[in-house]
Amino acid sequence: MYKISQFSRITSLTVKTLRYYDEEGILKPSCRAENNYRYYDDIDFQRARLVILLRDLDFSIAEMKEILANCDNPKDLSYYLAEKQEMIAGQIKTGKELIQKIDLYLQPKEKGVGSMNYNIELKEYEALTVAVLRFKGRYSDVGKYIGTIYKEAKGKACGAPFCCYYDSEYKEAADIEVCIPTKGVVTGTNVTSKQLPKIKAICTTHIGSYETLNFAYKALLDYAREHNLECLLPSREIYHKGPGMIFKGNPNKYETEIVVPIKQES
Repeated sequence: MYKISQFSRITSLTVKTLRYYDEEGILKPSCRAENNYRYYDDIDFQRARLVILLRDLDFSIAEMKEILANCDNPKDLSYYLAEKQEMIAGQIKTGKELIQKIDLYLQPKEKGVGSMNYNIELKEYEALTVAVLRFKGRYSDVGKYIGTIYKEAKGKACGAPFCCYYDSEYKEAADIEVCIPTKGVVTGTNVTSKQLPKIKAICTTHIGSYETLNFAYKALLDYAREHNLECLLPSREIYHKGPGMIFKGNPNKYETEIVVPIKQES
């Protein structure tokens, strides 16, 4: 048996930590004398090694308790480690997304993106044959659906991809129709063809990341309000230059034409 001071030395855990782990029920001594002195044995040493491993891998006290209560063999431990690995990967992904958002916040101060001067035009868009895939989901899902349409269009695509947005406000599960202009009709498992009508619209071009498209929308809505124009749905985002199927490229060079249909005077 080992006194707590001896056990501290062979485990590299401080006496304070050992007392804390005892209180939490993570690493209790095998023997507790009447004077409340703690004594540890070789089984406790093996348990301490596992506790140290879990601590070094950033498992919380609550997570350690669950693992120690249910882990009967190395195979059981591997399941918990794999689950922790997946959680960490998700945290890394979230962290990278936050870094990108911070970069976007810093860039306008350096480059004036937030104060971009948008040239608003009044244009007519002719009727157009398109291959479409409509879904409800996140705006970030658009890219994968564009890829789906290109695969099923099989060489009939003849213009920049774009999206029609059918919601008047921002939504977590947005009503989005992904479109690609085509030569003739496309029939596929997930894709259908339709004819978009001729429209009159106000439009502008946004140069930069999709994260800052809101500035372009604000410019268009301000213009419509100033000129007493009634905006209609769906609005369109035409992706003249954006991420590729493999490489994302430089978001600061993305080129997106935003089209907001307006009611024509009778």
